[in-house]
Amino acid sequence: MARVDSSHLNLLRLCLGVVEKEKLESFNIPQYTPSAEEVKKEVEKEGSFTISRLESSEIPWASCGPEPNNNDAGDYLTQCMRSVAEPLLVNHFGQHVIDPLFQIYAKILSQRISDEDAKFFNVTVSLTMRSE
Repeated sequence: MARVDSSHLNLLRLCLGVVEKEKLESFNIPQYTPSAEEVKKEVEKEGSFTISRLESSEIPWASCGPEPNNNDAGDYLTQCMRSVAEPLLVNHFGQHVIDPLFQIYAKILSQRISDEDAKFFNVTVSLTMRSE
């Protein structure tokens, strides 16, 4: 099993060859994916909620999309990533790079999905508000 960064941002960085070097070097989206244990500690530290249920799961990238295990998972995940990242990318790099960037991203992501047992990791938590 290949463990792949859950954020897709590292793959997106591979595509940024279509932008100016200076703009690429000044672009940063800090992103951190906590473990289930870290989520639990933060909820307990904050104190307003009790944890009813806490689960972590691995989800194969290939199962993403309208139909699990189809060949369109790369395109589907690219559309999801684009919906989140496009405003940030347009603001920093300009509208002119968006279509070429995401075309490259879709190819790289589709290849990665077919070559590896790539997974992303999900933490699901159900909270109950404490009564005062």
